[in-house]
Amino acid sequence: MVTLAYAIFGLCFLVFFSIANAKYYHSQLKYFNVKDYGAVADDKRDNSQAFLRAWYDGCRWGGRSVIYIPYGTYKLREVSFEGPCNGMMIFVIKGVLKAPTHISLFSTNTWIGFRYIDRLVVKGGGYLDGQGAAAWPYNDCSKNPKCMPLPVTMRFDFVTNSRIHHLRSINSKNSHINLFACDNVNISYVRLTAPDESPNTDGIHIGLSTNIKISRTVIQTGDDCIAMVTGSRNIEISNVTCGPGHGISIGSLGRTPGEVVTGINVRNCTFIGSQNGARIKTWAPSLSSVASDIFFGDIYMENVHNPILIDQQYCPTPSCSDQLGQDNSKVQISNVTFSNIWGTSSSKVAVTLKCSKLVPCKNVQLDNINLKYHGRGGPATSSCLNVIGDSYGRQSPPSCL
Repeated sequence: MVTLAYAIFGLCFLVFFSIANAKYYHSQLKYFNVKDYGAVADDKRDNSQAFLRAWYDGCRWGGRSVIYIPYGTYKLREVSFEGPCNGMMIFVIKGVLKAPTHISLFSTNTWIGFRYIDRLVVKGGGYLDGQGAAAWPYNDCSKNPKCMPLPVTMRFDFVTNSRIHHLRSINSKNSHINLFACDNVNISYVRLTAPDESPNTDGIHIGLSTNIKISRTVIQTGDDCIAMVTGSRNIEISNVTCGPGHGISIGSLGRTPGEVVTGINVRNCTFIGSQNGARIKTWAPSLSSVASDIFFGDIYMENVHNPILIDQQYCPTPSCSDQLGQDNSKVQISNVTFSNIWGTSSSKVAVTLKCSKLVPCKNVQLDNINLKYHGRGGPATSSCLNVIGDSYGRQSPPSCL
């Protein structure tokens, strides 16, 4: 009996050890170096197939996979890295990735895409060079409603529980980073740069996504530094420096019915020479939609043209100008706070709250605003239209609420 007991104990121990060892083994990092799959850092040959083969093997691995891109310059055509994967995916970019210059080499509106992935990390300190200057002249969307959007540098679709950090993107053809249908994504220590005249080069564009955090990021670009469109919920933005650019914007909203943006918190940010600062914009005309529970606070403005702006008559193209009117917007904006915002405005009207006559803005709060204008024509002023709200603390310019 004793011998049998020892035998059973030994068998159980071996089974337990085997299971524990398997779990330990599959929790370990395994590197998939793109050079082992044929990638060449010569700034000439396309490396998309080598990158995709490395991703394919890493995605099938049961542990933590590191797709490793060493130092060097790699030409890369459009690629889509697809999940679901069997374990955590870590995409490490040490080198420079260069996009094709000509838009004829793209069949989609994305250069580098990640889709249907849980627990993704993109990092490494490397560069994404969108080579946008060759494509910007083809951006005619302001005149052509049937235009083909230029490719986004890096797109995340249906990505969850993930991090993007220590990354640089320059000269994107369209947006630098686009999040769609994502949840619990953290972006930090990222620098996004394009000339201030480059069209539609949003820094980070967010749609239909929840629980997104953006921090410790520098964005200098030709459009919105951060844009939050319909379906953006519970977005935390902090310690972001914006400018040049069009500000941190909610919208545009109201192009389709039932659009919603809610739970936006923007804190401890700096705007330098940007066109706008804290902005909410809705199309004119626009359909029934909602923007609510929005906070902009502890923000420094330096030479910003529109430091605080609600614009419910947003109309950037001539095609909608003939329909422009204060009663056209049906987007309800409510529960909005601008708190502890200070610095300088490059325009005399430092605070503009231009809301809809049809659905006036409700519960808009101005709390401790201190914005100076040093140009001709006297001190800074504020302008309100169809707004229900209150002001507290110091108000410079004098509040129009």
